[in-house]
Amino acid sequence: MAAERGARRLFSTSSLWLYCLLLLFGRPAPGAAAARSGSPPQSAGASIRTFTPFYFLVEPVDTLSVRGSSVILNCSAYSEPSPKIEWKKDGTFLNLVSDDRRQLLPDGSLFISNVVHSKHNKPDEGYYQCVATVDSLGTIVSRTAKLTVAGLPRFTSQPEPSSVYAGNSAILNCEVNADLVPFVRWEQNRQPLLLDDRVIKLPGGTLVISNVTEGDGGLYRCIIESGGPPKYSDEAELKVLPDPEETLSLVFLKQPSSLVRVIGQSTVLPCVASGLPAPAMRWMKNEETLDTEGSERLVLLAGGSLEISDITEDDAGTYFCIADNGNETIEAQAELTVQAQPEFLKQPANIYAHESMDIVFECEVTGKPTPTVKWVKNGDMVIPSDYFKIVKEHNLQVLGLVKSDEGFYQCIAENDVGNAQAGAQLIILEHAPATTGPLPSAPRDVVASLVSTRFIKLTWRTPASDPHGDNLTYSVFYTKEGIARERVENTSRPGEMQVTIQNLMPATVYIFRVVAQNKHGFGESSAPLRVETQPEVQLPGPAPNIRAYATSPTSITVTWETPLSGNGEIQNYKLYYMEKGTDKEQDVDISSHSYTLNGLKKYTEYSFRVVAYNKHGPGVSTQDVAVRTLSDVPSAAPQNLSLEVRNSKSIMIHWQPPSPATQNGQITGYKIRYRKASRKSDVTETLVTGTQLSQLIEGLDRGTEYNFRVAALTVNGTGPATDWLSAETFESDLDETRVPEVPSSLHVRPLVTSIVVSWTPPENQNIVVRGYAIGYGIGSPHAQTIKVDYKQRYYTIENLDPSSHYVITLKAFNNVGEGIPLYESAVTRPHTDTSEVDLFVINAPYTPVPDPTPMMPPVGVQASILSHDTIRITWADNSLPKHQKITDSRYYTVRWKTNIPANTKYKNANATTLSYLVTGLKPNTLYEFSVMVTKGRRSSTWSMTAHGTTFELVPTSPPKDVTVVSKEGKPRTIIVNWQPPSEANGKITGYIIYYSTDVNAEIHDWVIEPVVGNRLTHQIQELTLDTPYYFKIQARNSKGMGPMSEAVQFRTPKASGSSGKGSRLPDLGSDYKPPMSGSNSPHGSPTSPLDSNMLLVIIVSVGVITIVVVVIIAVFCTRRTTSHQKKKRAACKSVNGSHKYKGNSKDVKPPDLWIHHERLELKPIDKSPDPNPIMTDTPIPRNSQDITPVDNSMDSNIHQRRNSYRGHESEDSMSTLAGRRGMRPKMMMPFDSQPPQQSVRNTPSTDTMPASSSQTCCTDHQDPEGATSSSYLASSQEEDSGQSLPTAHVRPSHPLKSFAVPAIPPPGPPTYDPALPSTPLLSQQALNHHIHSVKTASIGTLGRSRPPMPVVVPSAPEVQETTRMLEDSESSYEPDELTKEMAHLEGLMKDLNAITTA
Repeated sequence: MAAERGARRLFSTSSLWLYCLLLLFGRPAPGAAAARSGSPPQSAGASIRTFTPFYFLVEPVDTLSVRGSSVILNCSAYSEPSPKIEWKKDGTFLNLVSDDRRQLLPDGSLFISNVVHSKHNKPDEGYYQCVATVDSLGTIVSRTAKLTVAGLPRFTSQPEPSSVYAGNSAILNCEVNADLVPFVRWEQNRQPLLLDDRVIKLPGGTLVISNVTEGDGGLYRCIIESGGPPKYSDEAELKVLPDPEETLSLVFLKQPSSLVRVIGQSTVLPCVASGLPAPAMRWMKNEETLDTEGSERLVLLAGGSLEISDITEDDAGTYFCIADNGNETIEAQAELTVQAQPEFLKQPANIYAHESMDIVFECEVTGKPTPTVKWVKNGDMVIPSDYFKIVKEHNLQVLGLVKSDEGFYQCIAENDVGNAQAGAQLIILEHAPATTGPLPSAPRDVVASLVSTRFIKLTWRTPASDPHGDNLTYSVFYTKEGIARERVENTSRPGEMQVTIQNLMPATVYIFRVVAQNKHGFGESSAPLRVETQPEVQLPGPAPNIRAYATSPTSITVTWETPLSGNGEIQNYKLYYMEKGTDKEQDVDISSHSYTLNGLKKYTEYSFRVVAYNKHGPGVSTQDVAVRTLSDVPSAAPQNLSLEVRNSKSIMIHWQPPSPATQNGQITGYKIRYRKASRKSDVTETLVTGTQLSQLIEGLDRGTEYNFRVAALTVNGTGPATDWLSAETFESDLDETRVPEVPSSLHVRPLVTSIVVSWTPPENQNIVVRGYAIGYGIGSPHAQTIKVDYKQRYYTIENLDPSSHYVITLKAFNNVGEGIPLYESAVTRPHTDTSEVDLFVINAPYTPVPDPTPMMPPVGVQASILSHDTIRITWADNSLPKHQKITDSRYYTVRWKTNIPANTKYKNANATTLSYLVTGLKPNTLYEFSVMVTKGRRSSTWSMTAHGTTFELVPTSPPKDVTVVSKEGKPRTIIVNWQPPSEANGKITGYIIYYSTDVNAEIHDWVIEPVVGNRLTHQIQELTLDTPYYFKIQARNSKGMGPMSEAVQFRTPKASGSSGKGSRLPDLGSDYKPPMSGSNSPHGSPTSPLDSNMLLVIIVSVGVITIVVVVIIAVFCTRRTTSHQKKKRAACKSVNGSHKYKGNSKDVKPPDLWIHHERLELKPIDKSPDPNPIMTDTPIPRNSQDITPVDNSMDSNIHQRRNSYRGHESEDSMSTLAGRRGMRPKMMMPFDSQPPQQSVRNTPSTDTMPASSSQTCCTDHQDPEGATSSSYLASSQEEDSGQSLPTAHVRPSHPLKSFAVPAIPPPGPPTYDPALPSTPLLSQQALNHHIHSVKTASIGTLGRSRPPMPVVVPSAPEVQETTRMLEDSESSYEPDELTKEMAHLEGLMKDLNAITTA
């Protein structure tokens, strides 16, 4: 009766199987697990324990603190009786008894006072866990919480001075560590700055001010206040500028960066742009515009930043920040990744069980990234073993329960975001006491009837007490020898006397016993039976729990466990995988229990299996598991996009899906975007669902060009779109008020049993044609009629009789009716005629027939160069009517490439018109273009290629690899080497070298050195010893100057004794001021003062010499007249003669009496040994003020000049700038006696002005200057500066040998003012400032005859050199005493000029 009462109670709680358990006195039901949470199993006379509530009310959370402050980590647990609370830090229990800074509060929370934190001592920072224990129940642990202590205040970036136009946005950087951001605030003019809707602080600390006003100007600084003394950043001034009333290009001041956030958090995607007009900011996500006005979670902050509150998983994606001010649009993008903390989908449940039973705690979690799961029993980690196993990823299985297994089990899930715990209680029940009645005796003759490697089959006989045993059930208890934990296996039905024990280990001894059970309870146990399983072949078994899951569209992770029968140490695993539908299996060796395969195809199914290896070889393979990679957005655009203009208000769009390999999932639809070509910002979007491959766009404006593009969709989003394709609606709709006109042609081709009919549409294409009607019959066309689509141009009439005469008619029709017919007749061929084969098999009347010939390729392909990066391609299509109007769905494909480098791939673009604008090309690059036409499934071959070279562009990068080295043996000479710019954008025609001793000097104060042609090295002489110089190089081509290189520093060697220049005199003092001002010494070298007494002696001596010179001039002038006139006539003849000097002694010019800067020797102008002089089309500017480093707007007519002479180039390429000795000042040559426009202007080649040159040369001037030759060789034989070289700073090589070359006047006779005196050359100018109004001389065009200039020649060449050149140039020039006297005289005149000028 007691048992029946217990049964009724159990039925009331829907625990029927427990009723059976009680009826059997607590015996486990066969194959049953354990009783889960609910009412405990009860029986008469048994005291059943109930589950005790034991859980955390409050768990600690992650906390940020600062050094020196106090922290409370909250923790509170509920239980009866009250639990004991302890704390762990980094897995170790804290001893709070003797800790004066950390103490346990009454509710169980941990209080830490005066947090300690330094660079090398961080005792408080770490992971904390609360542990609650009830002695009679067990122990539970809380989630772990991280305590972070903010580091020492430190700025990673500080505010910098900036200027902003009123109405624009400004940012002031103040980046600090993430843990210090909450402690950052800003001050303006040392006063706290109040934040509002216009002034915000970004999460990183940066200050953003939008719609700046004058009041926003001032000094700003940010402060970190983290408990200690505040730390201040540098102060930066923000200047507010008035509106310049001009447009400024848009530029991002702050761009968004990719972020990772957790569900429920908030974030800010920073984005600030500046420009005039001030831009409007908007955001898009995955190509969909975000509505920030109608959303509570999305807020547009000051400056344009986007704030997202309460983040959800749907917020993940790519965000685009777009700034638009009406003139231009710029955009930036960032990826937002959303993570989720672990959450329990299924928590472990409390379990009742008996000893020897097997139980499973279930635990199902979710999170992103996928959480890992570990189990804890009474606060201690559960280590997997033969009896504790992790099954089905997260569940805990306990085999062969023993009393000590009782307690609290917790499932702890953890990922990068956080961790969580959930627990359950296990109660081990005692067996119910037996009821009154006989119990069975022990089963008899227990034997192992079958022993294998992994299972044993046991059999027995009934107990002696119950020979029939029909109502008995049996339980088999077994354990490994030496293990106290016993497991149980029950028979499946009453009376069964055998059982098979599975999942045993090979070569292992097991102890078995069998117990019979009747309605009164368990009987006696059989004697223990010792059985050893068979040894297994020494190879591993299959790896259990193999599982594969996709982690991304291109990766799959496979996991498994160690084989139960490893047969020794597992050395490694081999993972086999294969793409579905292929027969090629691949494998990879792995040493761990998981592997992630990357680089797989998107949305593709793969199969996997694992084989374990030990020292004996491969084991048993697992079963195959199949999994498909995740889908993704399509990686390619739809194919074959074409446009068909239907009428004035609609356009039909056709396309094909992306190739299967690029679809990356199931195509769910297509997104069509279209816009007017004139309003590119106004885009309309249409969605097409399913597998539809065409769409009619209606409601368009008539006579308007529209752009279209199509993108494919999957569940993951939108793939890339096609290129924009253009079509123009008709100005007016086609006429359908009358029937179509007659087709323009009809052709028939008879075969044996069929006739191929082809035709062309009516010539008047302004009338609508809906289709064509084909009539045919023997002798009459009215026997049969077939109608085809208006696009069709071919049709095959089949099932005809051989050798029969057919009449065929063709009519175009529309909704009004049929038009005028066109007739043709044909006789089918006889059966015996095999000369033709039916090539066209038509299955349906409306199936188009392929063209017997392929489509004609486009012809007349032309490439028109429009700019440095744009070429327009045009062509004609012979398959179109004469007016070349496209009315069908054909489209053209343009391809282009350049042969540099050789492996360049073709680029393609589609067009629906007969031209295409190719943009984004490289400057000065030869491209080849070809075109093909596609109509439906038919395509032509590629057309003939057209070629075009883009225009040159100024170099967009500076010369690279600039190096400066000292020349061996010449410490005052350096060699500058460089490489051409990587983006020359044209033929390099020269370089400009800038150098200075002050890297911060204005560029017009730097000394310039021209380099002609494409040389990559240059020498600069006479520098100051032990002085740092800075060098920059600028390249030029026919379009102008490129950017300058970065400054390269070089220090000249220290002096080692005498300079080696014995003729060098002491320089004038710095206090000396000449009549005209110039620049400072180019090298910044100090000048030693000249002794005043010495100067006085020199002046007096020269004065005496001057008187003697005047007398000598008077004596010799009368004797020289006749010879002088001869020489002048010869010079005029030479000037007007040929410029091809080499090998023509008759055309040799008179010697060039212009004085060489360095060596004071005459150079004849006919000594060029170079048969192929390299010249440039771009003259070098005259001085540093004329050079704008990045100015590309050079006058185009200047580029037409060419020099006709190049000096001999030898190993030592010298600079032509005079006197580079470091102690020498620069010298400027004034031309105040001439009109300003003539004093500095380069003169065109004398090839264009022979008359003026001749007249000027041959005029009888009696001035001493008239004897000076009109041509000048600018360089020595070691110099290659053969072109118009700038002489912004000309320095004399000797204090008494100063010289500068005057500029050449413009064509035509020079008009000199006779009243103005000749301007002597300046000498020895140690100048401390620069007067910009002074015009400096240009070295001018080399090899040209020049009219005489009103400049006193200060010195004469050496006598021997002059004599030799006079003999070579003209036989009448013979040396005599007069020549020697003149040389001596001119030397004295030069000295006189130098002194008197000073």
